[in-house]
Amino acid sequence: MQKMTTRYTHSPEDIQNYATTDLRREFLVEKVFVPGEINLTYTHNDRMIFGGVTPSNEPLEIILSTELGVEYFLERRELGVINIGGAGLIEIDGQTTEMKKQDGYYIGKETQHVIFGSVDANDPAKFYISSTPAHHKYPNVKISIDEINPMNTGEALTLNERNIYQYIHPNVCDSCQLQMGYTILEPGSAWNTMPCHTHERRMEAYVYFDMAEPNKVFHMMGQPDATKHLVVANEQAVISPSWSIHTGVGTSNYSFIWAMCGENITYTDMDMVAMDDLK
Repeated sequence: MQKMTTRYTHSPEDIQNYATTDLRREFLVEKVFVPGEINLTYTHNDRMIFGGVTPSNEPLEIILSTELGVEYFLERRELGVINIGGAGLIEIDGQTTEMKKQDGYYIGKETQHVIFGSVDANDPAKFYISSTPAHHKYPNVKISIDEINPMNTGEALTLNERNIYQYIHPNVCDSCQLQMGYTILEPGSAWNTMPCHTHERRMEAYVYFDMAEPNKVFHMMGQPDATKHLVVANEQAVISPSWSIHTGVGTSNYSFIWAMCGENITYTDMDMVAMDDLK
């Protein structure tokens, strides 16, 4: 089964009077990974499609042609994939590759068939995907977490020691506009990206996971001088517009996948926010 919901864009002023239920309806995706299903969200923020593919007994393939006005899903798009579940398989135009937990893949424009499978239906793979419009076909590249040198940043003193694994990034593989990576907070750390920032030139989407119940992440959003928050549970996702800060603090350490797209693929292209400017 495949589901896709559409979320529209908002100006910063739109959310000033939003109640909690309004924020959650517009920016939070509560169901990402459902066994045997493909759950996607199409956000009009830079037209990113993101979500979860969770094959169980049968393989799954994303079929989006009528919805996108194309013959097949990746006719005019590129795709990033990271598996956060059990051992999986990915078949790309007839060639099958094993995908253990934390393996990733960049799949370029004009790839006609991408089929996702699980090795064990009782421990299914959980493929988190992100897709953005593409103008050029770049080579497909498998990306293993074992081959990535993480950026270690933050410190225990400020509760934000974390490792950032860059998967789809100019120093790993070529892409048109998609960037994607995996951040793992160290035990004892709870904050990510603080001091926070915005980047007017691109949007992001996040999925938070590796949280034992009943832990939660408080995801901060909004303009720096008018912040709001979403309480996010394990394996839920958040849309972050370009004008919004994006930072969070958890009741324990956690992991998240970030995906970005827009005008610029320079990872450090960000507008830092001074702590004293936050309200």
